[in-house]
Order: sequence, then C-alpha cells, then structure tokens
Amino acid sequence: MAEKKHSTFAVLEVLKKYSDQDHILSVKQISEHLQNEYDLNIERRTLYSNIGILKDFGFEISDYEDNGKGYYLAKRDFDKGEILLLCNAIHASHFISSKQSDDLIRKLLSTQSRYDAKEFSDKVYMPNPVKTNNRQLLYTIETISHAIKENRKLQFTYLKYDREKNLVPRRKEPYIVEPRYIVYADSRAYMIVTSPNHPGFIHYRIDRMKDTLILNERSVILRNSKDAYEYARNKLFMYAGEMNYVSFRCKESIMDHMIDLFGPSLNVMSDGEDHFIIRVRTSMQGALYLAQQYLDSMVIIEPQELKAEFIKTLKETLKEYR
Repeated sequence: MAEKKHSTFAVLEVLKKYSDQDHILSVKQISEHLQNEYDLNIERRTLYSNIGILKDFGFEISDYEDNGKGYYLAKRDFDKGEILLLCNAIHASHFISSKQSDDLIRKLLSTQSRYDAKEFSDKVYMPNPVKTNNRQLLYTIETISHAIKENRKLQFTYLKYDREKNLVPRRKEPYIVEPRYIVYADSRAYMIVTSPNHPGFIHYRIDRMKDTLILNERSVILRNSKDAYEYARNKLFMYAGEMNYVSFRCKESIMDHMIDLFGPSLNVMSDGEDHFIIRVRTSMQGALYLAQQYLDSMVIIEPQELKAEFIKTLKETLKEYR
C-alpha cells in the first residue's frame, strides 16, 4: 500500500500507463486506478493538487479546459513514432539476441500507454530467425566503450559457428587488441582496433565476441583518427584486406542500391541512357562480393587484376554447376 504522501508519483504512473489522446481519464477513473494499483484512496481535492504539482514540475497534462473530457499525459519522453522506429530497429538488428531485444523493446514500450504498447506488440513484430545466440552483447559494448575511454588494451574470445551451429572459440588463446571505435555497418556492430601484430586498422564483429576483459596495459596513442573513419567508411561489407580504387559500370536499375550502400556523396558518371559508372575506394574482397551480388547488373572496369580475379571466380563457379 502506497502512502498518501507518495500520491503524486502514483497519479503520474496512472497517467503514464492508462492515458493517451484516445484514452482520456476522468477523475473517477484515475481514483479507481489508484485504488486498484496502489490501494490508495485520496480525496478529489488532493488529486487536483497532485495534477497541479506535476504540471508545475514540467509534465504536460491535458485537462478539462483543453479537451472537455478529463486528463491525459500529452507529452512523453518518446513520441509514438520514435518508439516505433526504435523498436523496429532493435527487432531487426541481427546482432542483438532475441532475449535482449525483448528486454529493450519492453523497456521502450513502458514509456507509452498500455494501449499503444499492446498495439506495437500485436501488430508490428514477427519473429526474427537470424538473431545471434550470443547474449553478452550489451555487456561487451559497455566494456569496449570503457576500454576506449580509458585508452587501455582489451582481451576477448572470438567466436565462430561449428557444424552443429554452436558458437565456439576460433582459437584457444584470447585476442588482445587496442580498441579504437565502435561502428555499425552491414546491419552489424563492429569494433575497429589496432594491434602490434598487424599494420593499420582491423575489425571484429562485436556479436562474435565474449569474455571481454580490460587490461591494465595502455594502448598506443592514436595520432590520426581520420584514417580510422576512412577505414570504416570504405570497408565494403566490412571485408578486411588492402584498399584500392575500383570502378564499376552499372545498370540504371541499381542506382538506388548503390546510393544506399555508398551514400549520397557517391561520384556517379553517366554512361549512356541505361548505365552509369562509379569509382569507390574499398577492399578487394568487398568489391568481389559486390560484383557477385549484382552479377546481372554490374561489371568491374578496373583494376584489371581484380577483373581477372572475378573472371577466374566465375569460371570456377561454372565448373561446380557442371
């Protein structure tokens, strides 16, 4: 049973949970919810006073003067559209496990009325079958962020799927790196790092990491962060390897896909009515994968060695089909 001195908080919770523009509460209905939810019986005058206190504290509450019906919470931390966007993004993110998605979505929906929350739950979501099985993701992201802030090295176990579809360590020894940035690309979260064993930057999928541990040893100070941003932006499909400029001749039909992939700043040159040419700096493996994805709509123009490699891949693939 809540004490009457806490009644202002109880009124706020009732308005959060049971009221919105389509569900306006009368004084009687608010009183009934207070009684049922908190075993709290307050006078009408006290209820008016509580609503006044909430308004003075900055909560936007529509009342009889505004709507002619009763009371509802007119402004929340998140608008309905914002919650829909965030919940959909979390649900669609493959690198967040199903349980973590459900927990995050439930917390977000708790900021809305029960009616809007039920609408989202009933109509918006279908099961996402490609969710990761790694449930350490949120802890891992928190640990990486702290290691970056403290400029310390990070130790972790890197995982892969075995034939039984279980996530197992790639090797017995843990990885030790200097974490630099967290980026999101190709619907995944990645950690960009440096390491004494590799020149330049490399990256790891965060959903494939577990048992992260911040070490006492400090990372080498990064002198030029611009290179890291360039690395993340140009790693097509987050393939590692040497970066180079690649030119593609594309059909007009995939213009939208190329803009979505490379951004609106992509340099596009017309090549007749039905084709265009793009030139991007990316990894060779990423460029090969892209050409395979758009086999009927894209041709590699240069570099010639990449074109030759792609032709070799096509010939080997054709042998498999024979």
